[in-house]
Amino acid sequence: MSHYKKREDEHYLKLIRQLCDERPTYGYRRITAVLNRTLRKKGKPGVNHKRVYRIMTIIDLLLQKHKQRLMRLHTGTIITSCNNIRWCSDVFEITCWNTERVCVVFSMDWADREVLSYIATTGGIHRDIIKDLMTEDIEYRFGKITKLPHPIQWLSDNGPAYIARETRNFAHSVGLIICTTPFYSPESNGMAESFTKMLKKTMFVWMRQLPQWFEDYNEDHPHKGLKMMFPRGYIKLIERSF
Repeated sequence: MSHYKKREDEHYLKLIRQLCDERPTYGYRRITAVLNRTLRKKGKPGVNHKRVYRIMTIIDLLLQKHKQRLMRLHTGTIITSCNNIRWCSDVFEITCWNTERVCVVFSMDWADREVLSYIATTGGIHRDIIKDLMTEDIEYRFGKITKLPHPIQWLSDNGPAYIARETRNFAHSVGLIICTTPFYSPESNGMAESFTKMLKKTMFVWMRQLPQWFEDYNEDHPHKGLKMMFPRGYIKLIERSF
């Protein structure tokens, strides 16, 4: 199938190829969002996503389509109307070259998608680490307080560290409402699951890279649910509206 070309395509092609090399897991819509952000910083107009799709098709940079597997339907709306209504958390493991495993637990806001905090350890995730994560989340969003100004849902799976009595008691004392997903239903915590899947695609995994990954996610990872905006850019837009 032949594709027509425009005179300006050669300029965009170089930028698109560079972005695809830096972010090999991004599809054409996310590449468009990052490209337009780069162009705006240079004082240049943005590019339509259809044009980016056409260029990426010509140079064979589109992501390969994966076969869909049968899944249970999840028809609920996962994104909340504003931030600090529901936070979610998940755990993933990194296997290092020396066969040692690093466990990473993180939390994020369902509305603006920002990663609030994370903890990496080689000792496994236990209830004290979850409590520390909760404390860091609260301090990050509200400062050093002993009780949240309003209840916030805390969504996770049914891992022992999350459902431990000590974890639940601590969450209750600071104003967090513990919510857990149904068994065998990771889609119920789809926000965290999607983030973990995205990280695993790109990891050539060293602990010293984690700060850069999380910072990159907050600053430069566009989301469909945010109309292809970036978490912290979305937060700034919300703050300006008040």
